[in-house]
Amino acid sequence: MKFGTACRKLVESFSSRPTLRSGSLITTVFGDAISPRGGNVWLGSLISIMADFGISERLVRTSVFRLSRDGWLQSEQVGRRSYYSLTEDGRARFEQATQRIYSVPAGSWDQRWCLLLLSGLSTSSKEVARKELGWLGFGPLSANVLAHPAPDLAVLDVAIKRIGVADQLVVLEGQTIRNEPGMRQLAHNGWNLAAINARYEQFLEMFRPIMKAAGQSSKIEEKQAFIARTLLIQEYRKVLLRDPQLPQELLPADWKGAAAYQLCRNLYLSIYHEADRYLDSALETTDGPLPPPGPVFWTRFGGLQEAEHPRASND
Repeated sequence: MKFGTACRKLVESFSSRPTLRSGSLITTVFGDAISPRGGNVWLGSLISIMADFGISERLVRTSVFRLSRDGWLQSEQVGRRSYYSLTEDGRARFEQATQRIYSVPAGSWDQRWCLLLLSGLSTSSKEVARKELGWLGFGPLSANVLAHPAPDLAVLDVAIKRIGVADQLVVLEGQTIRNEPGMRQLAHNGWNLAAINARYEQFLEMFRPIMKAAGQSSKIEEKQAFIARTLLIQEYRKVLLRDPQLPQELLPADWKGAAAYQLCRNLYLSIYHEADRYLDSALETTDGPLPPPGPVFWTRFGGLQEAEHPRASND
């Protein structure tokens, strides 16, 4: 199958879903493409590129309005044009998510656990903490204890300050001493690993044909590369941000997360240059064309510049 054909099938599958989450896809475009390249974009050019996914101008305008209302985006009027960028809170959330999406999975585990005690929080603060810290991979050990075996403590600090519980939430460290099989059962009870694993399998089935087509193509159209890269990160993000990213010792034997990461990395490395060239001409900021990506962009998936011609790779 040619890359263009595989890409069209991917878009058809996305646009035919009963619930088309245009706001979610716009969030992906901001995080993957706009944020690392200056962070603001003219609404007209955003409308133009979202049409490639079957999303109408009306849906884009509605979604951008809702993202602004919910505190993700802010607007700047220049003449008759509206330019959108992330709010300070939106930027903090994107950086938190970006750290997880594009980072190399953790390796060995020292058997230590980070424990969060919620007993000092009000009922409403507990609900907020469970939801927000759940996105960082923390799962419930009990009604008042959240746990994670390998969190990013810097990201945790930012999160608990952002949701306003830094002075009430107690952070402790523990260690597994014995009964490791029991810890695997604890992980099974605390996180819905079976459902996450099934979603990883769906992701692999969706993007293996795209990876194969990319590997067989000597040239990929820039717009198609952007479409494929965006939907790749959209679908990977939806699974990964539900994945607590537990150490291998706590995961089921048939865990698909590692294969999903490898496929996502290989395909991203294979098409990101073409996708960025499309963005050069397709998006406009308050100062004209998008600026080049910032330094953090080049660290994605362990280093983008390390793989100039990875198209022969497969998953």
